[in-house]
Amino acid sequence: MNDMNDEASHDDDAPVQEPRLWQGNGWTARVIKNEDDDGWAVAMYKDGESEPALVGPWTMGRDKKNPKPLDTPAFHTLVKTASEVIRRHEQQLHAQLHKNTVVSTADGELKVTLDIVPDEDNPYALLSAFDEMGERVAQVRVEPGFKLSPSSAMAWIENDFRAPR
Repeated sequence: MNDMNDEASHDDDAPVQEPRLWQGNGWTARVIKNEDDDGWAVAMYKDGESEPALVGPWTMGRDKKNPKPLDTPAFHTLVKTASEVIRRHEQQLHAQLHKNTVVSTADGELKVTLDIVPDEDNPYALLSAFDEMGERVAQVRVEPGFKLSPSSAMAWIENDFRAPR
């Protein structure tokens, strides 16, 4: 019989599956004391992130004092929910940083895009125009607060694509 102790035979890559800590699929679920009351919460961390992607209430156990232990179905549901929260956040951020409109000109339709570059020291935006074939016909650097609308796009086009002031 092998005399290796449990520590030495522990696989460091094996997922952690404990009553209050569960890891796998790139996520960690940690059951924590709810700061606001006597209950419990669960925090979901994406691997490599220091802030939780999701914190939500967690069910009390049968003794009405301790939290219900994490299990596989609960963990999979938490991963799905936290992933959806991140996906929606990314979509919202993308929508804030990338806007577009289409305007009709004598030469055909132009798609005008505004792409904000949220640089900490020097944020800016790129205002671009694309023809119906998807070829860029103009691009200028503008203030990140530039408001793209059909009328501001048309004014830019009518001003020979010079940077708006």
